[in-house]
Formats: sequence, C-alpha cells, structure tokens
Amino acid sequence: MGDAGDGCAVEGDERVGEFWRGLGLPGLIDVHTHFMPERVMAKVWAYFDAAGPLVGRRWLIAYRFEEDERLAVLRGFGVRAFTAMVYPHKPGMARWLNGWAADFAARTPDCLRTATFFPEDGAAAYVRGELDGGARVFKAHVQVGAYDPADAGLDAVWGALAEAGAPVVVHCGSGPAPGKHTGPEPIARVLARHPRLRLVIAHMGMPEYADFLDLAERYPEVHLDTTMAFTDFSERAAPFPRAERGRLRDLGGRVLFGSDFPNIPYGYAHALEALARLELGEEWLRAVCYGNGARLFGTGAESAVEWPG
Repeated sequence: MGDAGDGCAVEGDERVGEFWRGLGLPGLIDVHTHFMPERVMAKVWAYFDAAGPLVGRRWLIAYRFEEDERLAVLRGFGVRAFTAMVYPHKPGMARWLNGWAADFAARTPDCLRTATFFPEDGAAAYVRGELDGGARVFKAHVQVGAYDPADAGLDAVWGALAEAGAPVVVHCGSGPAPGKHTGPEPIARVLARHPRLRLVIAHMGMPEYADFLDLAERYPEVHLDTTMAFTDFSERAAPFPRAERGRLRDLGGRVLFGSDFPNIPYGYAHALEALARLELGEEWLRAVCYGNGARLFGTGAESAVEWPG
C-alpha cells in the first residue's frame, strides 16, 4: 500500500468493503464528503498543509487525488450516495459555489445535490432557488464563515430550510479550533426560533459532544454526523466521553456516518472501525452507516436496515 497522498491506495482501503458486507449492508451512505471547484480545493489543501489557525496541528491529506480518481475511490469503497460539501468564507461566494455544485451533481448522479449560503443580501432568495432547483442537502460552516448563525439576516434562510425539511450539515462545534460563533449556544438560538430545522451537527459537535447530544434530545429533527469523531486522530485532542455512549446509542436513528473524505489524515476504513469499537451493536452500525442516511435522503432500500429504537 502507498503512503497517504501519493496517488496509490491508502493502507486499510481493502477493509472498507469487508466492513459493510459483514453488516449485511448494500453499501455506505456518506453525508460529509468534500468536492469543490479545483482552485478552491487547492486552497483548502494548502491551508491544511500549513496547519492554519483553524486546524492547529499537522494534518496530512490522505486522498489527495484528482477529482475523477477521488470519485472512483469512493465508489470502490461501496459508497452509494455522498455529498459535495461546499462553503463560502465571504459574501458573494455562495452563489458561485452553488452553481458549481449543481453542475457537479448533474454529472455525478450518486452525489446528493449540495448547496450553501452566507449571511448576505439575497441569501433567502438564492436558497429558495436552490430548493426549487433540486438541492437535497445544504452546508453551513460557522467556523470558517465566522458568522453568527442566529444573525437576523439568516432568519428567512433558516425558515425556508425548515419549511422545506431540507437537511443542513452545520459545522458549529468548536473543533478543531474555536471560532467567534462556534459552540452550542448560537445554534441553540437558531433552533429556538426554528425548532423544525433538520440540522445535521457535523463532527458530533466536537468537542462539545454532550451539549449537542442535549440539543438532539430536545429537538427531534436534529441529527449528528460522525465525521472524524471517535478516530485516533480526534480522540487524542477531543475524546468522546465514555459516559455519553448510552445516549449515543439511544439516538441511533439520528446519527449519520460522515467521513470528511478526501480531507482526512488517515485511511477511510479507520473511520468505520472507530465506530465499531464503540461497541454499540450491529443494528446501530447498520442504521448509522446506511439506514439513517437512506431514510433522510429517500435513497436506497432503507426498510431493510431501519433503526429499531
């Protein structure tokens, strides 16, 4: 096996298929993957390479491949549906990213059409346009965007998304480095105004795991994705509290597998095996790795792996 980022298979890749077949699944659904315009992805990778202030430590990109090869790798893993998480860091960027993401989804049928937004004039209008155009999932990055998600300028955006029932993957936890508006309190203010919002809390809300579990228990449409949580890389800096595993199991119908592919500093198999070592049972794993995503996005034979809780 080659080293991470050299264009060859990453160590452990052959175990991905063994994992989901061993659970009797038809494949995987990955709610948190990144496909972006080439120049944007290059800037993101350069930021990770430099261990920028929102990263804070050495971070090798395991799957630093060209777009076509990244798609082939995901499909080779048996990923049946995935996303193209794009996110702006300044005004005027979201519309352009949305246009790219719509084109990408049109030529990539197994990608769930993804869109994003920023607190700016016209945001509610273009979000409604994306919904009308077929966007199936949205991305909000509070850390990178450095905005308050409860900003009054976003109220109509959240309202439109809540009305449509569109899932929104939101990075609002304070990992890997805190931002001005990260943590549970700002997004809790959003949910207080829009309790039907179908939020997917990225990275399990790392490192404020317990607080975001509280929000999921309080609001029945709040989900959490497993992106990078429980892995050796994250456990060293922000370990998931063992005492919270019971709550994590009880919320098994609203936990979704996410990987952060390709921007992970370890092999894809490790993200799955880290879930297995939680010892929450095969039913939980089947729901998290496939059934919950299939139900949320209306794709696949979800009835075969529905969460019984």
